[in-house]
Amino acid sequence: MIRAAIGLALLLAASPALAETISIGNTERTYSAQVPDTKPAPLVLVLHGNTQQGTDMQTRSSWPQVAQRERFIAIFPDGLNRAWADLRGDTERAGRTAPPDTDDVAFLTALVSKYVKDGAADPKRIYVTGVSNGGAMTMTLACKQPQMFAAAAAVIMNFTAAMADACKPERPIAVLLMNGTADPLVAYEGGKGTSRYGLPNVWSTAQTIGFWRKVNGCETGDGPASQLQDSDPSDASTVSRIDSRCPQGQDVLLYRVNGGGHRMPGRNPDAKAKRMVDAILGPQNHDIDGPEVIWAFFKRFSR
Repeated sequence: MIRAAIGLALLLAASPALAETISIGNTERTYSAQVPDTKPAPLVLVLHGNTQQGTDMQTRSSWPQVAQRERFIAIFPDGLNRAWADLRGDTERAGRTAPPDTDDVAFLTALVSKYVKDGAADPKRIYVTGVSNGGAMTMTLACKQPQMFAAAAAVIMNFTAAMADACKPERPIAVLLMNGTADPLVAYEGGKGTSRYGLPNVWSTAQTIGFWRKVNGCETGDGPASQLQDSDPSDASTVSRIDSRCPQGQDVLLYRVNGGGHRMPGRNPDAKAKRMVDAILGPQNHDIDGPEVIWAFFKRFSR
């Protein structure tokens, strides 16, 4: 099963943090939050991947450290059954699925509204990011609630046909994608990943970026591109930054991880059993740190 393979692959010592709760209809939902003393502060929703929980994003990435230094609210929600109910169709999924009738748009927007109402969050500086299934949920929120978020960043995820058909945002939203060209689960060039656990029928990264360029009124085709420093030659990957020619404040940006796998780039390793994880998910890039790059993008935008 995919959940067993990925769960085994991502071997890290992680003890669950004490969760907070919020009721959505008749369902109690859980999340963890890191809140600075400064009010109102920017807020970043950080969405985990399939089979994971919010605590995985706290322990396997630098989001807590970046949030503490930059003094923004970081919220780490938990998907029901360790999955998110994004806009993909049933035949476009792999791994765990959220229970029927799960409304994660309602859950996540209620979380944001709670912190805005409390005066803790600045409603003009709300952002969302996620990896894999969390990346699909990130784009779902960008599709359904673009008026709430100043920017969105999806990592190791592309659109599917069903997502694209259902995505009709009412306004532009700044978008960043960060995908690996050797991702065995979410094929960079589209179709089905090379792994037996690969997601079926995904769009290519080029198609996904093209969709957001159209939404944001950008020119078609790539804008300026730059090759970032290969600061860790041993990680078997490099990073290219590909910009778009867009109206001010409606940026669409791609970080292409050349040779990168189904992994969030990070300065520190995200797993203990490197050989096994690399074999299942592909290599992790260490030239950039995903949360640092995403926050640098986010803080340029406000509503």
